[in-house]
Amino acid sequence: MAATGIKEVARHAGVSVGTVSNVLNHPHLVAEATRKRVLAAIEELGFVRNESARQLRAGSSRIIGLVVLDVANPFFTDVARGAEAEADAVGSVVTLSNSGEDAERERRHLDLLLQQRVQGLLITPVDTANPQLDRFIARGIPVVLVDRGAGRKNLCSVAVDDRLGGRLAVSHLVERGHERIAYVGGPFSIDQVADRHRGAEEALAPGTRLEVVETAALRVVEGQRAGAIIAERPASRRPTAVFCANDLLALGVLRELTHRGLRVPDDVAIVGYDDIDFAAAAAVPLSSVRQPRDELGRAAMKLLLEELQEGSSHRHRQLVFEPDLVVRESSDLTRPRRRRTSSGGSRRRSEGSQGSARRSGDGERPPRRAAGRAG
Repeated sequence: MAATGIKEVARHAGVSVGTVSNVLNHPHLVAEATRKRVLAAIEELGFVRNESARQLRAGSSRIIGLVVLDVANPFFTDVARGAEAEADAVGSVVTLSNSGEDAERERRHLDLLLQQRVQGLLITPVDTANPQLDRFIARGIPVVLVDRGAGRKNLCSVAVDDRLGGRLAVSHLVERGHERIAYVGGPFSIDQVADRHRGAEEALAPGTRLEVVETAALRVVEGQRAGAIIAERPASRRPTAVFCANDLLALGVLRELTHRGLRVPDDVAIVGYDDIDFAAAAAVPLSSVRQPRDELGRAAMKLLLEELQEGSSHRHRQLVFEPDLVVRESSDLTRPRRRRTSSGGSRRRSEGSQGSARRSGDGERPPRRAAGRAG
């Protein structure tokens, strides 16, 4: 059965199509008796307006696109929740797309969002230099990078100081007496993976060593593969601590190590990144570098809405939040230090599959924000 159109409503109510349109869009222009007759016809016929067609005729919509790397990652779920709360307050709607860390898939999503003439775009891009973003900007559609530094002055961004996060994680492990530390993460083409590794390197102390077990993606199964590589090492060569680029990897490492009979943190300590809800609920509660996920989404949406309202007078800003470390059972054990005669930390990479710390249970406190940079 064909959907009822505006002509059928007009015929049923005995008015012109223009009058029905005014009832829908400018009800104050229509006499009350006529308006009631049209609304009764709409109710009786079950008419639903074609909002998409109306918005296309107007040249824009109330839809805001959000493109993320992995919808299966709870980090992005929380970011989306924060963004949606701010959009909902002004009558806009967020549509979520998943690039799956695939540049071609991201391109297809962006093409569709451009065709839909979205009101604005929030994106964690596979590549911040993606030229498609300039197509949105050229059409006057605001773009805000989420969990990415902009590195450019024609758009806003919200990000977390991931080098600081890496330093917090490895400083904690060094303070607990660990000298052989593994960094599990990849691919290094993702800025956050590289920045967290740089921060980890910066935290090394004399006599400590950092090796990389690179993964093909930031997912649990890749963490399990990395965990298998670590577990198969003889105890004398095995890292005594692992810092993972996100919590999904850390949960995979934890699962594989315990499956193979290794004790966490007695044999191997683990620190993750993001502090997703599953971290505290793991079989061994997971220490993690906490990111302000909901606040990232809210801040990104506020920047986008500001640009929509201010137009050409808007000053682009790059907001940077500071993470903090939540210490839980997976790393809260101090190892006896060995006496060393040599000095200087060392770093090496092995091929695998492709602030301040606070104890769990401390009261929640808002993340510290570094000064925003205006572009």
